[in-house]
Amino acid sequence: MHEFPSYRAPSQHEVTHLVRSNPFALVVSGGGADEAPTATHTPVIIERLADGEALVGGELIGHIARKNPQWMSLRDGQPILLIFSGPHGYVSPTAYADDPNVPTWDYAAVHLTARVTVLDDPQASMHVVTRTVHELEALEPSAWDPTASLPTFERIVGGVVSFRFEITDQRAVFKLSQDKPADVRSRVASAARERGCGHGDVASLIERIGATS
Repeated sequence: MHEFPSYRAPSQHEVTHLVRSNPFALVVSGGGADEAPTATHTPVIIERLADGEALVGGELIGHIARKNPQWMSLRDGQPILLIFSGPHGYVSPTAYADDPNVPTWDYAAVHLTARVTVLDDPQASMHVVTRTVHELEALEPSAWDPTASLPTFERIVGGVVSFRFEITDQRAVFKLSQDKPADVRSRVASAARERGCGHGDVASLIERIGATS
């Protein structure tokens, strides 16, 4: 992903927060002269940060269905791409209050390059799926206790294959109308909130990032 200088992430905290808060990622592998890459949508969570809030040098974990053939094409150490999409939304020129102008799209996204390790073992997969449940339930207003369901997990965990991702590179874009004056950013955020942020709370992100840029 190309990182536009004007739209770089304002801090590592914001990058890590986006990954943690938007764990439904794209796992992309393969591709070449004669074939397209393969991609799977699946939850990917942070297992370990490298230092403070750094993703590079840290580890993420995830899993996919065993019936999904993507895992069979992966070899340990192979580079893959993890794509995390944050809040985003269309920006109409009506929010600018001047003409001529053009529409755009405000968004935040993080791409992580990683080396994958396939964890084709029920015990390892139990760790991955239970850690995933713990992380996702932490995002809920009232967390579910999975204790009573662990025997069910153990019975069906063979139906997934898990992965460890060692992060080697990070790219991020936070394009949130930073190139506009404060009054325009405020109108863009208000328009998104009035319309309804169908792809995450982009209005609050515009207000927060704009204020710190």
